Amino acid sequence: MVVARRVLISGRVQGVWFRESCSRQAALIGVTGWVRNLDDGQVEAWIEGESGAVDALEAWCRIGPSHAVVTAVSVEERVAKGHITFEVVG
Repeated sequence: MVVARRVLISGRVQGVWFRESCSRQAALIGVTGWVRNLDDGQVEAWIEGESGAVDALEAWCRIGPSHAVVTAVSVEERVAKGHITFEVVG
């Protein structure tokens, strides 16, 4: 079953290759969607895929790449939109 989640990541998550690293992880895990920086300093990700794969990328977002310092993660269940790839946007 395909699920979708909107994930907001707070902390030192911009300027540390979070988006590119997230995109690489998404490709390895096999999920689709996108990731982008927000003006308030957070990173937002939309993740779609099989439940276990989405869980895996969400778990990665709670840690991020080596130079990130994740202080909070907010997750909202959403309806899948049928993304075909995972992209860095914005």
